[in-house]
Amino acid sequence: MTILNQMPKIIVIVGPTASGKSDLAVKLAKKFNGEIISADSRQVYRGMDLGTGKITKKEMAGIKHYLLDIASPSKQFSVARYKKLALKAIKKIQKENKIPIICGGTGFYIQAVVDDLSVPPVKPDLKLRTQLEKSTAKELYSRLKKLDPKRAQNIDACNKRRLIRALEIVIKTGQPVPEKQTRQSFNALFLGIKKSPRKLNRLIKTRLKKRLKKGMIAEVKKLRRQGLSWKKLENFGLEYRWLARYLQKKITYQVMVLGLQKDIEHYAKRQMVWFKKDSRIFWIKNFKEASKLVKNFL
Repeated sequence: MTILNQMPKIIVIVGPTASGKSDLAVKLAKKFNGEIISADSRQVYRGMDLGTGKITKKEMAGIKHYLLDIASPSKQFSVARYKKLALKAIKKIQKENKIPIICGGTGFYIQAVVDDLSVPPVKPDLKLRTQLEKSTAKELYSRLKKLDPKRAQNIDACNKRRLIRALEIVIKTGQPVPEKQTRQSFNALFLGIKKSPRKLNRLIKTRLKKRLKKGMIAEVKKLRRQGLSWKKLENFGLEYRWLARYLQKKITYQVMVLGLQKDIEHYAKRQMVWFKKDSRIFWIKNFKEASKLVKNFL
């Protein structure tokens, strides 16, 4: 028996936004006695449901989910904190003789846990943040690409909040986030959901219409009433950036919808660039393929 086979087993489901990761995770959890750990940098926040495409209680189908709604959107949430909480959740699930299933589109969060990335616990530097805040998201992203190209590959280029935090870490430590460790903590099966660009764009468009119909605009208004500034909302990027602009009457409804659609499509492309570099991922087209791989793995 190899060392890898002796390690605790986990399943990791990755893929671009709107590809159907949550649905696949729930189906696999039901079939193989698993519980799900979310790996999404925005779904950790309470009150950010429709805007982040968060799974609903009904869609969970009785399967326990971890690391959803664990932070206030008014506070900073770091990858170091995510790693700590995810490892705690994995231990709890394994103790109950169930299979941990990590599911999400934030590759950096997943890598931090599975590959034991040593993320420096850098304390917030308000002076540096104020200085960085003066730059546009485009300028911050360009700077991050120079200082830490690997981190820039899987970050929302419009999310100033994340960009500032990433730059804060690299500037304060004087080095980019470390490469993944050679020491592995888990025997992980990576499953990636494969969709053609045309089909994925169609799924993104359909899901966006559905979320707007369900009340995504009302969600942003509620966050505003709870005290989040327009600036903070825009810094969350993607949906919150475009909706905040629309609600401030800076753009029309049509411009908002079309701009957001394109923005999500570009983000999905960047996610795929990141994931395609990981040779461990088995790219699957449906539940049957995924189920067969999981059965052989377990």
